[in-house]
Amino acid sequence: MKNTYRLLVVDNDFDASSQLENYFSGHAVMNVVKTISDGKEALNYILNNKNSFDCLIIDLVLPNMDGLSIIEKMKEKGIVKKILVLSSLRNDKIVKSLSKYNISYYMMKPFSLESLEYRLKDVLISDTYINNQDIELQKKITKVLHTLGVPSHIKGYLYIRDSINIMYNSHDVFGGITKEIYPEIARKYNTTPSRVERAIRHAIEISWNRGDYDVMDEIFGHSVDYDKAKPTNSEFIATIADHIRMENIYTY
Repeated sequence: MKNTYRLLVVDNDFDASSQLENYFSGHAVMNVVKTISDGKEALNYILNNKNSFDCLIIDLVLPNMDGLSIIEKMKEKGIVKKILVLSSLRNDKIVKSLSKYNISYYMMKPFSLESLEYRLKDVLISDTYINNQDIELQKKITKVLHTLGVPSHIKGYLYIRDSINIMYNSHDVFGGITKEIYPEIARKYNTTPSRVERAIRHAIEISWNRGDYDVMDEIFGHSVDYDKAKPTNSEFIATIADHIRMENIYTY
């Protein structure tokens, strides 16, 4: 792992870029080397300063040249960087088209800077890239959690999302959530399993008070009595993972 990572921010939202730059000012392992708001200016900088940054944080909607075109040009020129896409666009075709460009993560706006920091740590430390199937799974998990009222700015949201991802891809970890999932999430976010457990519990409590009643009934109606008690962490994670798994079976 490197001592520091240099971030290039390309976003037409000046206030958002300034907040991001201020947030990472003096950060222990990450710092913003430059912010750019214009697409053509960003491409020119990337082509002429490819060794000046380690990770590109880029919005898709930019003046003069869109973010996807910049990413395409980078691929043509053989410029390989970690890329985190920030966007308010919810276009499935655009999201799917990103899968062939080694995008590290696609993050929907709005988001908290703390959430961005956690995701950047994951992106910069990991050497793996998402593929099309991963993008679709992330989108479905995000959609369910938002509909259930889990706030995206709290730590428990990230922990739940990653736990569902693990549960979805590993059918045999339900009985070992305390011994397997919590420790794995804790290592990823440099915290403790007990804090992971508490953060997930807090997120579920918030969800149970503000989520969509019909969706709760659809997902949890046959597994827990949502009128009497909230689901346990294991029930919440495993039920959503199974719901998405069954949804995919019927879709494909």
